[in-house]
Order: sequence, then C-alpha cells, then structure tokens
Amino acid sequence: MNMITLTINGQSVSVPAGTTVLEAAKEIGVEIPKLCHLKDSNEIGACRICVVEVEGRRNLPASCVLPAEEGMVVKTHTKRVLEARQMNVQMMLSAHPQDCLQCVRSQNCGLQNLSQELGVRDVETVNYEEAVIDEGAVIYRDVNKCILCRRCVAVCEEVQGMTILGALGRGIDTVISPAWHQSLDQVSCTFCGQCVQVCPVGALYERNDVNQVWDMLSSDAHVVVQVAPAVRTALGEEFGLPAGTDVTGKMVTALRRLGFNHVFDTNFTADVTIMEEGHELLERIKTNDLPLLTSCSPGWIRFVEEHYPSLTKYLSTCKSPQQMFGALAKTYLAQVEGIDPASIKTVSIMPCTAKKYEAARPEMNDSGYQDVDVVLTTRELALLMKQAGLQLAKLKDEEFDAPMGMSSGGAVLFGQSGGVMEAALRTLLAAYPDRVKLEESDAGSKVFVDGSEVKVKVVSGLKQARRVLDDIAAGKMPAHFVEIMACPGGCVNGGGQPTVIDQQQRQEIIKKRRISLKDLDKTAVIAGSHENLAVQRLYETFLQHPLSEVSHHLLHTNYKGPEQGATNAEPLPESETSKH
Repeated sequence: MNMITLTINGQSVSVPAGTTVLEAAKEIGVEIPKLCHLKDSNEIGACRICVVEVEGRRNLPASCVLPAEEGMVVKTHTKRVLEARQMNVQMMLSAHPQDCLQCVRSQNCGLQNLSQELGVRDVETVNYEEAVIDEGAVIYRDVNKCILCRRCVAVCEEVQGMTILGALGRGIDTVISPAWHQSLDQVSCTFCGQCVQVCPVGALYERNDVNQVWDMLSSDAHVVVQVAPAVRTALGEEFGLPAGTDVTGKMVTALRRLGFNHVFDTNFTADVTIMEEGHELLERIKTNDLPLLTSCSPGWIRFVEEHYPSLTKYLSTCKSPQQMFGALAKTYLAQVEGIDPASIKTVSIMPCTAKKYEAARPEMNDSGYQDVDVVLTTRELALLMKQAGLQLAKLKDEEFDAPMGMSSGGAVLFGQSGGVMEAALRTLLAAYPDRVKLEESDAGSKVFVDGSEVKVKVVSGLKQARRVLDDIAAGKMPAHFVEIMACPGGCVNGGGQPTVIDQQQRQEIIKKRRISLKDLDKTAVIAGSHENLAVQRLYETFLQHPLSEVSHHLLHTNYKGPEQGATNAEPLPESETSKH
C-alpha cells in the first residue's frame, strides 16, 4: 500500500494514498467540523464548513474533498479558518427560519450545533418568501429550512438508486425538490425515510401522529399497541442510554403507563408471517411459481409496484407482520377477549416511516375494519413518553400481554436484513425435516426441498433491489427465495429510528442495534416460529392452518400489477437538475 506523510497542526501523520485531509486529521484525533459530508455518497465540499489552511495555497480548500499529499502542511483551526467557518454558518442562518423552539430537530440539529460550537450569536436575517410546506402523506418537506447540503439527494440517488430529489433552479433560486416542484406523494417516492435520516436540519421529517394517539387514549376506545423488533434496541438512545440497549421490558411498562389497554409484540405476527410465507414457499416450489419475494417491507413493495409492475406476481401475498397484527387484533383478539371489534383501535410503533403509508393502503382492511389505525415511529414514541414525563431508565421491566405477546428468537431477527430468511429456513428445516434439508460443506450451505436445491438471496437497500429485479426480468436470477428490505441493513436503519447527525457514528450505532437483536435471538426461550405456543393456539382455535381460507382472507393480499395502473417514476428533467 502506497503511504504518504503530511503534517497536520504540527503533527506528522502517515495515511494511504487517496485519503482526504478530513480523514487524515481523524488519525491524530482532530475532528474537523462538517455539515454536507456523507462518506462515499456526498463528498462535494458544498457547505464549506470543513475548510482548512494549507501552506502554499491562497484559498481555504474543503478538507472533505482535498486529497492528502506528500509533505503537505495543514492547519485545521487557525483564526482565518474559524472566521471562514463562522461566516459560512452566519450566511446559512441569515436565510434560515429562526424557529428553533418549534422545530422538530431542536437540540438535534447540525446547523444549531455548529452555531453553538463556533460561537455564532449575531446574525442579520434577510427577508425571504415563506414557502408552503409540502405536507405529504408520510414525509413533510420544509423548503425554508433546507440548507442545500444535498445529503438527501445523495442518499436517494447513490444509496437507494432513486432520483426522487434533485436541485431545481440556479443560484439563490436553487431548491431541493422532486421534478417540477411536485409533492413527494405525486412521484414514486417509497417513503423509506433515508432522506429524513441524513438531513442535518428540520427540512425533512415524518408526519406527526402523536396527538392522534393521545385522542385515542382519552376516548372510550379499546386501544391496543404493537411494537416492532427494531424499536426495542433503538428507543433507549432517545433517553440517553447506550446505543443498542435492549429496553423491551421498560418499554412495555411505559406503554402501560400511557394507558394502552393491551401491549403486544409485533414479533408474534412475525412468527405468523413465517408460518404463512413458509407454506407459501413450499406451495410455489410445487408449481414452480418462483422466485418468491418477501413482502414485509412497504417501501420495497411500493418500489416494485411503481418501477417493476410486471414482477409483482412474484411477491409473497402475505401482509407484513404489522398488518397481520391489525387484522388479528380486530378479529381474533376481539373474539378471545369478548370485545366489540368496532371499539378496538390499533397503534403500531415502527422503525419505519413507510409503515404509515402501508397502514393507509386500501388493501389493508380485510377484517372489515382498517387493520392499523395509527403508526408512530420510534422517534414519535419517545416524544409521547416524554410528554407523559416517563423516564425510561427508571422504569421496571414488565412482560407483553397474552394472547399476542409470545414470540420466538427468529421473529426478533425481522429487525435486520437477513432475519426473515433465517427465521423462515429455521422453521422449515425443523418443522418439515422430511421435505426440507440443509447440506453443509466447505463450499458453503445448501437448502434442498423435496430433493431439489432451493437457492436463497438476501438484499437490502433499493439500489441493490433494482439489480435483483433487473436480473429477474432478464431471466438471470438464480435464487428461488429472495428477502428484500428497502432500508440498507434493514429495520435497524429504518427511516423512523432515532436520527444521528454524524453519519460515521450512525453506522456504528446501527451495528450495535443489530448485535443487540442477535443477542435477543440467542437468549430467546424458543428459536423457531413453529414452536410458539401462542401461534399454535391461534391456528388451532381460529385460523385452522397456514394458507387456510380464513388466513387468506385476513393475512394475505394482492399488490398492484400493470393492469391496475402502476406507473413508473417520472425522471427529473436534465435541464432542471444538477447532480449534487
């Protein structure tokens, strides 16, 4: 490896060729402030916050795009550099709404943090024409708060392989928007929320449904709540606990204190999903109706409907665990508890912004009622708890309620990419040893069903999903069973999880959330979905068996194909856009 040596703040440092000054500074413990930078996807030097002074150069280059050179002498925090950074922050603040007290990102805002760190106090605010907030079905855009960092553009295009957002106009008239200034609802946005995760300010955020939940809890309705697996290893971050802390028991206690009549676990219906989808796979293998594509990620479902409508026939007909829960809450739970289903309201706590979109889909009312009434993100649950004065760390641990609170270790793995596949194979191998076998060798593992090899594939992120669908459309996809999640890494990295401004730190936090889920699986009392006694009782007393007529009515659905008018996204016009 070709190494080069440079001097930063009087200290010598050796780094591989191609390393930026920003990265080289970290090697000696110097953190250069930045705002627009996203490693590997948005390294454009647009915000000019990371400027440094380089001996022999008149200008102040942006360190995030400045390659380290042999013998280079760099100073990162001279008076000239600090004044330049302060001026750049002042310019951003001068055209930025001064409503920090009302902003959803107050105290967790990159621009606010920089102004504090740099001591920017006096700002002359210029008059600006107040823009209408794009209040979409799921994600809101406040153009006034946008600082044109293009992080959302980069994550949408470079990470997710989409071109929903772009820079329209030029100079001071530049705005970040979908094509022709349309709403996100008018284009093929999947509502994955990755743009919300990387926005350093309050220009992108999810629709807030907290007050709607308060209204339910104050009514005569019987309000039940379900919690997705990835929430329990991320919620603690909102209350100052270490990343990846499992707060399952304390979260259950908090939800009871809030007044929910029943506190259930989405993992219960994750187990049901495995039972239904596993049997669906076995049936499709018989008829060679393959590949089978998983259907638990609503952002991924919207993506395939909009961009590959002819391939929707390969989607599993299973609803997601969230929607299965809602349907069963208003039928099975109502029957077991003797509750009028019309009085039941279901609330979901999800790590995903697209779940709000999914709950509103017209297909999700096969029980005769809307399956899920309200979806809150992990962030919104934290807000609900803080409004009630609940201190998570001080609460005792309690258990989920019966009959929809028991789950397997496999179910909790739904919170990460690969978890659905692992849970499905775990159950199929254990429940059907005469039909499903695993052969392991030095070359790897192979799964066989009825003597024929079944190839599996796991994909996360829509950019990777596009490659898989291109191969399927071209007849080049060797896999028979494919798990796809919209967000890179799965639900641990969902658009509704706690936001982290520093993206390198965010990746470390996501890893800790994932490790915590794996630990929960390892310590679970039962490993496979088929072992869940509560699920067995559900089938014995209500559903009869997987893929029964009752199951098909309540737990399965169909997705849009070409005959139902699914349309491809309209690309951003070249004349109106500029890449990053």
